[in-house]
Amino acid sequence: MQYFEGVPCPDDVLIPTEDGDAWRWYREYNWVYNKLSVAESQDLACAPHGLDPESFPVFSKPIYNMRGMGAGSRALRTLKEYRHAQRPGHFWMPLCEGEHVSSDVAVVNGAPQWWRHVTGLALDEGTFDYWLVSKDARPGIEARASAWIGAHLAGYTGMLNLETIGGQIIEVHLRFADQWPDLYGDKWVEALVRLYAEKRWEFDDSGRRDGYSVVLFGAHGVQYRHPPKDFVDELRTTPDVSSIQITFHEDRPPSAHSMPPGGFRLAIVNCWDLELGRKLREQLALSFWSAQSLLPRRGRRVQSDAGGDA
Repeated sequence: MQYFEGVPCPDDVLIPTEDGDAWRWYREYNWVYNKLSVAESQDLACAPHGLDPESFPVFSKPIYNMRGMGAGSRALRTLKEYRHAQRPGHFWMPLCEGEHVSSDVAVVNGAPQWWRHVTGLALDEGTFDYWLVSKDARPGIEARASAWIGAHLAGYTGMLNLETIGGQIIEVHLRFADQWPDLYGDKWVEALVRLYAEKRWEFDDSGRRDGYSVVLFGAHGVQYRHPPKDFVDELRTTPDVSSIQITFHEDRPPSAHSMPPGGFRLAIVNCWDLELGRKLREQLALSFWSAQSLLPRRGRRVQSDAGGDA
């Protein structure tokens, strides 16, 4: 909600930031959350568990996953491994190769009007060191995805988030990626409100530049506490820092959060300087470490490359 502070938005204008809201508000288009249907729409070899692939490796994941963070996804490299891993509600598709890109798209009546592409430096088991919000266009992705949007989402107006690997669409969301809209440029949120309120896209993107979303992960199985608010507020005032997000609810058990197998996401630093973001992540990691020092720790410890156990 910090992105919308101070930005006027009519009470009757609904802008989805969560997939659950998008599902309820866009019934005509919410079939895109069926990942099997998205794969079929691109003529990929795919099927629900219970139907054997003809070749391996394949990638297996839930047909629906409204909680995100890659929960339940894995590569399967042999028929024996596949049959052991079969479960209801999952499907297989080709194991795509190439660069993994997250793209936000502003769409008016089925026609893309604006793109922004993000790549991540991956760590282990679904975790990331940081994401690069690139200033550069991706003509290949934009051409291929534009054709798909025009064919399958004609009439849709709003934001889309597409995940692609090697240009192949693997996931579609009827929303924008809520982790880094502050890195898209001044007045972007105002343009977002206008898109939903007036069904048009108008945004001065001439000042776009590379931004960084630096992620702090901790160990699973720990009941974390938020760092002191005054401490986080002070870090937010650092020049070249756009926002700091604490990404979990301290009043909920860890199991109530959807997180990747490799770690529990604690915080995100959005900034214009990568090394600065890493330094602030280290300070946050030390704050979490001191706040959790008397709590029981279970599971493996995750060593942050920022320089401390998280």
